[in-house]
Amino acid sequence: MQFEGIYTPIVTPYHDDFTINEEALAQTVEMLIGAGVHGIIVAGTTGEYYAQSAETRLWLFERVHQLINGRVPMIAGTGDMQTENSIAYAKAAKEIGADALLIATPPYSCPTGRELALHCLAIDRAANLPVMLYNYPGRMGVTMDEECLDRLGRSANFCGIKESSGDIDRLHLLARDYPHIGLGCGMDDQALEFFAWGARFWVCAGSNFAPEAHIALYRACAIEGDFTKGRAIMSAMLPLMRVLEQGGKFIQCIKHGLTVRGIPAGPPRRPLHPLNKDDKRALEEVIRTMNTAIKRIEGEAQ
Repeated sequence: MQFEGIYTPIVTPYHDDFTINEEALAQTVEMLIGAGVHGIIVAGTTGEYYAQSAETRLWLFERVHQLINGRVPMIAGTGDMQTENSIAYAKAAKEIGADALLIATPPYSCPTGRELALHCLAIDRAANLPVMLYNYPGRMGVTMDEECLDRLGRSANFCGIKESSGDIDRLHLLARDYPHIGLGCGMDDQALEFFAWGARFWVCAGSNFAPEAHIALYRACAIEGDFTKGRAIMSAMLPLMRVLEQGGKFIQCIKHGLTVRGIPAGPPRRPLHPLNKDDKRALEEVIRTMNTAIKRIEGEAQ
């Protein structure tokens, strides 16, 4: 499998009592597919998997798979602190019909490169599905280092990596030394740089509410090879990226952005709390300005 395009780590919409808003979940899937995203990730960080029971995660695997109905690939997140639990999620995802797995570093334990590789390989052996690796040392504590990546070369299933370290040297390392692992952007404000270095996919939480903008940047850079247009689009998107990344309000912003679009995403799971009125107004203004600018850029290009 070659990961290609825009992959949305879908939110989990909630009612105010934290039961899942099934109608909003269905509306989100339909909106994303209608907008043209290339795949949907279930149980990513943006989906708040870390605050969900195993039963909820497995229900989401099955329900989102049903809603997608084969129209785009579904990637199932296996993130957990224990290898055995990640294996269980991977096996369940395969049985449900997931197209690929997302494998991240187990948080808090800080495994060595060898230990992390063995963790990933154990999940791979259990499910035998294409894998998108997820390197996010800022949250997980350690990097998928060269020892880890070298060991993972033993299996062809490791065919992509969502790189979220923010370290530009990592981007260069992956592009130069690991061409057999598809390069994917996981750090939004470096998307242009990733595409310049040959990345073929972008996992972007903001595509939950602004898929058109993210697809526009991917199309300009990865399909058309028009980096002049890409720089203009990226310039229009940077204010949004700054808002999303400031002050630890990332998931809250994603959920409010989707709500503004007309799909009630509900509150984040505690300990997070919804945005205040000022934060909501600021986000809404940034989204309006970005959308206007990108429409103008795309109109001029035509």
